[in-house]
Amino acid sequence: MHDLKVVIIGAGIGGLTAGIALQQAGYEVAIYDRVKELRPAGAGISMWSNGVKVLNRLGLGEKMAQIGGKMERMEYRTKIGQLLNDIDLMPLIQQVGQRPYPVARRDLQQMLLAAFKGEVKLDRKCIAVEEDATGVTAIFENGDKARGDLLVAADGVRSILRTYVLGREVQPKYGGYINWNGLVAADEALAPPNTWAIYVGDCKRASLMPVAGDRFYFFFDVPLPTGTPANPDNYKAELKEHFAGWAEPVQLLIERLDPNTVARPEIHDVGPIDSYVRGRVALLGDSAHATCPDLGQGGCQAMEDGLVLSNYLSTTNLGVEYALKRYETERKQRANAVVEKARQRAEQIHGKDPQVTQLWYEQLAKEQPSDVTDAIAKVIMAGPLH
Repeated sequence: MHDLKVVIIGAGIGGLTAGIALQQAGYEVAIYDRVKELRPAGAGISMWSNGVKVLNRLGLGEKMAQIGGKMERMEYRTKIGQLLNDIDLMPLIQQVGQRPYPVARRDLQQMLLAAFKGEVKLDRKCIAVEEDATGVTAIFENGDKARGDLLVAADGVRSILRTYVLGREVQPKYGGYINWNGLVAADEALAPPNTWAIYVGDCKRASLMPVAGDRFYFFFDVPLPTGTPANPDNYKAELKEHFAGWAEPVQLLIERLDPNTVARPEIHDVGPIDSYVRGRVALLGDSAHATCPDLGQGGCQAMEDGLVLSNYLSTTNLGVEYALKRYETERKQRANAVVEKARQRAEQIHGKDPQVTQLWYEQLAKEQPSDVTDAIAKVIMAGPLH
């Protein structure tokens, strides 16, 4: 199908990647976002090989390599720093045909914005959709409208358009823990520069991953009740308390972080939901399948969505609704499985059942590095680009 006009709601990773893919397929694309200025959500993201392959396909491989961290090993340590498992990632990279790239979200967003050759219109909150036989119209809070042949709803975990597609509201579910994340200068005293270091204990986690610019993307996970008050002035004191007695690099990280640049989301997921599409409207990314970050697959799944959507649109002449149905069938199977797997992983790591978490710690000490890389490879290879 040619000469399609696509309206995308949401200029996050999913919306921008879809915009680039659809533009490269020859379609006219306009992107709208509710925010007044684009700021990345969170400090960093682990872009696994399946997400990187989508960017390679879109001609952004070299740029991704420039902004991604050179992550060649991962190590698990106990809270006091004893090595549980040391994992060489090179066999994984060989197995799946692409290295992963942890990346600062701002760098990724800037790269995607530069690659999208159209306009991103801000301060446009889409509150409703109207469909008819020939197209679809997005209606914005300020009274503006945008019309296209199809509408991509990439409006995030708290999607307004998900309700339109499903005919009912689906609330995000709390994942059981709060996550502090940010960026800090790389230093051997924290972790080796090519290593993803993960400290685990007491159902909590402290993690460091290399990104470009000699920085680490770090996060801390703590199981806490939803609604626990957040105040950057207290972040350091809270983290010192939550991670009292943990290894020296963890203490050093807390010392060095800048609380004013730290994001602190309560982790939520969505679904699995039973439809991603209604008529000419397709959910994409977190609006369809927000995922606990415990597999590092949220952004990757959104990128896969964009590529698969553009492939189905550009390889059929049976019409938009037919292409969207095929997109839905493929992506529901893939992404819903990731949502469920990530939720299980979140519960295993964060002590929903403390015995299960304790067993996981024991397993980490015993399992072969290849068990870890095989599990990661399985998730990566189930995507559209093998």
